[in-house]
Amino acid sequence: MSNGSSITQFLLLAFADTRELQLLTFWLFLGIYLAALLGNGLIISAVACDHRLHTPMYFFLLNLSVLDLGSISTTLPKAMANSLWDNRAISYPGCAAQLFLFTFLVVAEYCLLTVMAYDRYVAICKPLHYGTLVGSRACVHMAAAAWGSGFLHAVLHTANTFSLLICKGNALDQFFCEIPQILKLSCSDSDLREAGLVVVSACLGLGCFVFLVVSYVQILRAVLRIPSEQGRHKAFSTCLPHLAVVSLYVSTGMFAYLKPPSISSPVLNLVVSCLYSVVPPAVNPLIYSMRNQELKDALK
Repeated sequence: MSNGSSITQFLLLAFADTRELQLLTFWLFLGIYLAALLGNGLIISAVACDHRLHTPMYFFLLNLSVLDLGSISTTLPKAMANSLWDNRAISYPGCAAQLFLFTFLVVAEYCLLTVMAYDRYVAICKPLHYGTLVGSRACVHMAAAAWGSGFLHAVLHTANTFSLLICKGNALDQFFCEIPQILKLSCSDSDLREAGLVVVSACLGLGCFVFLVVSYVQILRAVLRIPSEQGRHKAFSTCLPHLAVVSLYVSTGMFAYLKPPSISSPVLNLVVSCLYSVVPPAVNPLIYSMRNQELKDALK
């Protein structure tokens, strides 16, 4: 393969070598996928149809569910099809589309979680200004900024990744098309360009992470100052689900991309990639509905 244009397909990493394990993987992922569709679909329906949930917090939760549905639908159906039909191939355009959509949705979700932290910060620390700071127009603008940030990052990274010269085969050590795995196959001299994109992404990621930490430190201080136990419980019940989702999302993502190369292996890569790409979209609806009485009432 002398250049990237000669590649017509990539080979994804298989979950199992034996036919029995492949079918077991298919049924396992089918169950997870249906649970994610059901959970997120119920949240979207409840928020859209119940006027009591037409508030900023639930508006952002609806956006989160849409992003979760999109991200898990980008990776899991192809993985299930490959396991069912004993096939590892994904076409070159299909790989580019998958990489673009996954990057778009994951970055947008990270930005949206940051916006949701701001919503909780204002609700608890500045309740008298909540209607002004988090009005309907501000909510739309913040959600649009999250989606727009994801789209811009996806365009830049996808265009850069698929402009590289690929000359080290077409086998990826991942069950979906991911930027680091494709970069391993490249022999292009594009270090400066890629470094620039990494810096931009790192600045966005670090900025969001710092904002999340500072927001929750302020929220915790404000909640502990609430005199009544009932008031503290109500405040915690609106924050703990979001904090749990953020912790799961950030911890699995950081481990996936920042783990030392010395402990990297195909099996570990598969497990970690499932933790940050498959598990959060499936469990987020459960996390948000467990302690949320308003959502439970709307789903009855």
